[in-house]
Amino acid sequence: MSTTPRRPLRSVLLALLSLLAAALVAAPTAAARTEAAPTATLTEITGFGSNPSNLQMYLYVPDNVTAHPAVVVAVHYCTGSGPAMYNGTEWARLADTYGFVVIYPSVTRSSKCFDVSSPQALKRDGGSDPVGIKSMIDWTVRTYSADTGRIYATGISSGAMMTNVLLGDYPDVFAAGAAFSGVPFGCFATTDGSEWNSACAGGTITHTPQQWGDLVRAAYPGYTGTRPRMQVWHGTEDDVLRYPNFGEEIKEWTNVLGVSQTPAATDAPVPGWTRTRYGATGDRAPVEAISLQGVGHNLYASGMAARALTFFGLDSSGPAPQPQPGACKVTATTNAWSTGLTASLTVTNTGTTVIDGWKLAFTLPAGQTVTNGWGATYTPASGAVTATNATYNATIAPNASVSIGYQANHTGNSAAPSGFTLNGTVCTTS
Repeated sequence: MSTTPRRPLRSVLLALLSLLAAALVAAPTAAARTEAAPTATLTEITGFGSNPSNLQMYLYVPDNVTAHPAVVVAVHYCTGSGPAMYNGTEWARLADTYGFVVIYPSVTRSSKCFDVSSPQALKRDGGSDPVGIKSMIDWTVRTYSADTGRIYATGISSGAMMTNVLLGDYPDVFAAGAAFSGVPFGCFATTDGSEWNSACAGGTITHTPQQWGDLVRAAYPGYTGTRPRMQVWHGTEDDVLRYPNFGEEIKEWTNVLGVSQTPAATDAPVPGWTRTRYGATGDRAPVEAISLQGVGHNLYASGMAARALTFFGLDSSGPAPQPQPGACKVTATTNAWSTGLTASLTVTNTGTTVIDGWKLAFTLPAGQTVTNGWGATYTPASGAVTATNATYNATIAPNASVSIGYQANHTGNSAAPSGFTLNGTVCTTS
């Protein structure tokens, strides 16, 4: 039998296979293009990953999105939605200015409240809403090559409570959070399936800072990395989530971040506002708290998102954020006499990146007052002190150290300082 008729067929098959191979090679680029959302409009994204509680994902990408953008997760209030958060806040407009991407999670359950109370929600990868939100972040990072070192959470009311939960569950994901009218991580916990915790809402649940911090640490046992910074806002006349929750949030996050509960700075940026900063004095303090005198639960107003943006470090018109070391170590010794002492501090960058500009925050024992110092500028003279680098020692290479010191008066306690943080990162001591 002749085989001649088979040759054209073989040729056709080879040609088809070549075309198919070429199509497969081109497929990833085409898929990446079709996955990306339209710019300058709110877009619902589906199929973004694990989503045990059936959340919706809305995304806003500005026309001028940067090559490796930051990501802000903006979480709505009870009865709200992702589109309502998009329309009712300035995050999309700020994204237009600074080139970051905004994720707006949206609840589909009837209450329109986020799950901040179930055992699943209060555990890393435990299930419920936090897992779905983490999937939204992962999708955005993959699709836009987002900067994993610049992911932030913010929210109002239920969204503020979820901001606390997200930072507790995923400390390795978020760089900072801003919670408007919320409660501490774990405060709303229930075991009966209820979404509401009246005791917490009423401000009657109080713990020590250590107890609050332990609740956060239990969400991700064994985690020893850098923790996200936290900004909290609350009105003194809040009748939904009572004002004592504000103080409990401060206790929780100062403990988690290893800084003193004594403010490093206090001011009034707007009449009727009291702003306290803990662990440092600048815009990037480990914890920042803003109390609004005479204001109720619905405190969020235009302009507040821009202040949160400054705290995050995404506002290019503000001071540049301090470089964050991967890890640090401080050795502290004192040499005392009857009413005075000298202290020597050696700061070591145990991370893998160069630090160019640093602030070392620590707490002096009660009764000690710095009278002069060397190697840094020390402010204030007592309590929660921040030492700011001199011009000649601003850079600390990986595994390198700088030595600084001060002289102080004391009233009997000549111990070394404690609670060291370097640019917001908690340092080990030796």
